[in-house]
Amino acid sequence: MSKIKIAIVGMGNCASSLIQGINYYCDKEEKNSIGLIHWKIGEYSPSDIEVVAAFDVDKRKVNKTVDEAIFAEPNCTTIFQEEIPKTDVKVSMGHVLDGVADHMKDHDKKFSFVISDEEPVDVVSVLKESGAEILINYLPVGSEEGAKFYAEKALEAGIAFINCMPVFIVSDKRWSEKFKEKGIPIVGDDIKAQIGATITHRTLVNLFKERGVKLDRTYQLNTGGNTDFLNMLNRDRLSSKKESKTEAVQAVMGERLDSENIHIGPSDYVPWQKDNKLCFLRMEGRTFGDVPMNIELRLSVEDSPNSAACVIDAIRCCKLAIDRGVDGELTAISSYVMKHPAHHFTDDVASQMVNDFIEGKIER
Repeated sequence: MSKIKIAIVGMGNCASSLIQGINYYCDKEEKNSIGLIHWKIGEYSPSDIEVVAAFDVDKRKVNKTVDEAIFAEPNCTTIFQEEIPKTDVKVSMGHVLDGVADHMKDHDKKFSFVISDEEPVDVVSVLKESGAEILINYLPVGSEEGAKFYAEKALEAGIAFINCMPVFIVSDKRWSEKFKEKGIPIVGDDIKAQIGATITHRTLVNLFKERGVKLDRTYQLNTGGNTDFLNMLNRDRLSSKKESKTEAVQAVMGERLDSENIHIGPSDYVPWQKDNKLCFLRMEGRTFGDVPMNIELRLSVEDSPNSAACVIDAIRCCKLAIDRGVDGELTAISSYVMKHPAHHFTDDVASQMVNDFIEGKIER
């Protein structure tokens, strides 16, 4: 069976975890494949994914081979797979656009981005020459121009697009129709974690609803020490991220909360946390007899491996769609692994939809 050939934009912590995972599971069997949502999707295992092209703008990664770049600063995620096979695939100089916030220049280089002085490559040419079938977007939060630029390049190259960041591509009908017209599948927007703040919050909100508890107000506060949290200190870059995370929770409520009663979003940058993300969640509601109750929860997760568990399924579902000639938004996997899909479903329903898609019972 042929490999699933992917290209990656942004060789940060998320890309590092994904590539480590592809290699971590290559000598595993289903019975000891801890951490995967699906061992196989169709005939595809995690080890069937191959990175054939990569783009970044940091001089510590540009022109390095992929196996070297994923461990270069400022990456700080857990290394759970040290041995990565040597590859000939080098990281190409991407287009900076709005991908680097100005305030990043004022921070220690080991925590922030250092822009390369290389000339940007012709992205479409690199994609075509590499044979990539799918482009994964891992650009930093707030890269509105960058996300749309690479989505357009995927269209020009005629390859699928998985949007892991909170810029609304797949959930914007104007964009999704462009991909459908070209006969290309897309997945997005804004990747969820395997067990993270959003999925936990959604599950508890749904539990309140199903058990007849009136939710009056809630907050979700998050801190972390990776470049994503440093980047998000610029609040001007947060509008789509905040909307994406908030809507993911509002979408499963029976009755939406007024804006003053719901607060969800990144809260602060703590360098020593590195890729560890802390979520502080509170929910206040009323039970039988209009009696008040509340839940407070503290969640600690390694951010990037948490997302890789979902991306590795999104890639394989996208490949199934390519094999089957399915184009446009892939509804099932987008709803299951993304915070801001075009169509929201509760997570149990979305999970069953993904299984039905894998088995060929539904088209998308």
